[in-house]
Amino acid sequence: MSKAVSKQSALLVATLAAFLTPLMGSSINVALPSIGSEFSMDAVLLSWVPASYLLAAAVLVVPFGRVADIYGRKKVFAIGMSIFTLGSLLSSVSVSALMLIASRALQGVGGAMIFGTGVAILTSVFPPEERGRALGINVAAVYIGLSLGPFVGGFLTEHLGWRSIFALIVPMGILMVAIVLWKLTGEWADAEGTKLDVQGAALYCVTLVSITYGFSQLPHALGAILLGTGIIGLAVFVRWELRTDSPLVDMNLIRYNRTFAFSNLAALINYSATFAVGFLLSLYLQYIKGFTPQQAGVVLVAQPVVMAIGSPFAGRLSDKTEPRIVASIGMTVIVIGLVPFTFLSEDTPLWVIIAGLLLLGFGFALFSSPNTNAVMSSVEKRSYGVAAGVVATMRMTGQMFSIGIVMLVFAVLMGRVQIVPEYYPQFISSVNIAFGIFAVLCVVGVFASLARGKVR
Repeated sequence: MSKAVSKQSALLVATLAAFLTPLMGSSINVALPSIGSEFSMDAVLLSWVPASYLLAAAVLVVPFGRVADIYGRKKVFAIGMSIFTLGSLLSSVSVSALMLIASRALQGVGGAMIFGTGVAILTSVFPPEERGRALGINVAAVYIGLSLGPFVGGFLTEHLGWRSIFALIVPMGILMVAIVLWKLTGEWADAEGTKLDVQGAALYCVTLVSITYGFSQLPHALGAILLGTGIIGLAVFVRWELRTDSPLVDMNLIRYNRTFAFSNLAALINYSATFAVGFLLSLYLQYIKGFTPQQAGVVLVAQPVVMAIGSPFAGRLSDKTEPRIVASIGMTVIVIGLVPFTFLSEDTPLWVIIAGLLLLGFGFALFSSPNTNAVMSSVEKRSYGVAAGVVATMRMTGQMFSIGIVMLVFAVLMGRVQIVPEYYPQFISSVNIAFGIFAVLCVVGVFASLARGKVR
């Protein structure tokens, strides 16, 4: 197999997967009011439709990244795509809210296997001087999926029902598995022969479930108990990883690799402050502004379109200059984009919403691929899978925290009620407070991004 063919095949497979998963995620955001109506779900329960997927993916992505390093990234990637496709099929035929949430969790298991391997395969194939460009293309595919998602989701929901979104993913997933098996020749297992830290993986999963699920259950006592248990579990996990011979996560990457540690912290903060934007604005546009799913989808396209256009440029820029500078400027732009949403009301002009989305898209394009480039360029080849897994964990955990913040605000200000006209004032207040929290988080994220030091 020639090096050129290896690069092309890896980029094709990773890019298609990077497109497919966010396409589904952003499509579902637009469909949430329709799903909530069919199953009579309150605002908090409705939040679990995206959250169950994120929780499963966040918990498992690092363990699967390590499994992929040891047993082969192509194998894990193909199995993950198969599970993701099965979860999509089950979601499309769900007969209850519980079945839908469980099917979404199964999708998350498959997603974890995909996220923990796609970027690692790219990093294995492309040399450092070309890596930013490849990662920029990969991130652009994510944003193209995000761009098409609201429009596709709105169109399908309005004309064929929300189930058609999941049904659409099934043949695409089957095609993806076929492409992986046919086109992606070779295998990558740079840690082959290394022992898998099963105890550490189990402890990691339990700890992350306790923290993320506990956070989503605040302000109830159960949430505080689970959160406290998770924090204790995190301390035990770190102690275990420092002592075991074959750790799931090499703690030296965090203790002694400043770039790796602060780049991942910046990613966690960034996703915590931005992921729920589409979720909240989809509800706002349809409930408060009276938009149809398709109309709401067209508005929400503004943000990811700018991301898709800007990401390859930002990736190339991070090959030539310090990723720290590019990513920090991006985070600052995101803060500016979030501020208008803290003042949303029933009378907010549409152009203000679109302008805010455009700013967010530009800021996120400047942040994402340079930040990923900084992380992957700061580790050795044998740790690519774990590094990609940690990056994906920060993304998924941040996304889960983002939804968790919204759940917490909803629970405190609205309670477990459906979003109906009687509760619109409380809903708008919840949206304002959530965006205020996100803006403050991003200000902190700017300093975390600047603190990472130089890659070159």
